[in-house]
Formats: sequence, structure tokens, C-alpha cells
Amino acid sequence: MSRIAFHPLTVFRSRSAGSRPAARGGEAQSAKAQDARDEPHGRRPLPWPLRLPAMACAFVFMVAFAVVLARLTLQPSPSSVSFVHTNLHPGRSLRAYLNEPGLRDAVQQIGGNLLLGVPFGVLVPVVAPRARGLLRVLLLTALVMLLVEFAQGALITGRAFDIDDVILNTTGALAGHLLLGRRMGRAVHARRRHG
Repeated sequence: MSRIAFHPLTVFRSRSAGSRPAARGGEAQSAKAQDARDEPHGRRPLPWPLRLPAMACAFVFMVAFAVVLARLTLQPSPSSVSFVHTNLHPGRSLRAYLNEPGLRDAVQQIGGNLLLGVPFGVLVPVVAPRARGLLRVLLLTALVMLLVEFAQGALITGRAFDIDDVILNTTGALAGHLLLGRRMGRAVHARRRHG
């Protein structure tokens, strides 16, 4: 009795109509076909002449965002000294915002902090291809926002460290990544090969 070789990965691999496995001499064609199958929905990353300007534009937007972030979060606010307090307990500031009689302040605080995180989720996958995975984007956002909050608490008059701001910023990055950043990162950069 002859033995039959069983390759589990080839059993589930989809083939287009009329396609046949490549002969041993056609390994280059086989590699190209595998690359085409690996790209989602047949989309290929941008060619280099377009990829570099796309990355440059994303970098310019990231720098502009950093300037806006610094102006919004690192400006002293002497009139707020009596109102601000350090918050190390997740959810405490959120409850305080939601318990205020005016909905406008709650929307401004919560929505503003969510929006501050969105550019991280959208731009990091384009600017830094090695950090375009969801977990890495979230960790990078949390790290940057923790540094901003530490600076606010330690150095800026009328500002304080608030863990809820970090949570909201990171949630905004999650939304930006899922809505747009993941697709932009895939459109600009080739997928990394494992193995």
C-alpha cells in the first residue's frame, strides 16, 4: 500500500477556477500567487512612489496633531486651580461629568478626550508600520497620554493627572484604528510575513 501525504494547509486553501499547483521550476510564480492570496480582498499596498508621500502627509498630520495636543493639554489654567484634583481611580471623573446638571460639560469633557485619541488610531498605522497592530497602537496611545497627564499633574498650573482622560484617549484611538487606521495602514504598507 502506498502512503498519501496529507498537508492540512493545502486542503483549506482556496484556488481560483482553473488554477493548478506550480511546478517545482515555477517557485517564483508560486510565491507571487501566494502574495496575492495573502493580501486582503486582492488589494496590494501602494507602490513606493506613492507610499512615501502618503507617509510624509501622515507624518505632517501627526506633527500638527502633537502641536494641537500640546496647546490643549499643556497650557496653564490659573483660574482652574481651585476646581482641579488628581484622579487615580478609573471612573471617578466620568461619574462626576455625568452627574453634572448640564449635559454640555459632560459631552465636552468626554467627547473631547475621545477625539484626542482618534488621530493616534488613524495615523500611527501609516507613520509607523511596525506599530500598526491594534495592541501596539493602544499601548503607544496610553503611554503618550500617561506622559501628558504626568506633565499636567507635575508641571502645569491649573491642571491635574486624571486616569479617566487616559482611558478615554485610548478608547478614541481604538475607535480611530477600527474605523479607518487599520485600512489605511494596510493600503500603504505590505503585510508582514511571519515564518
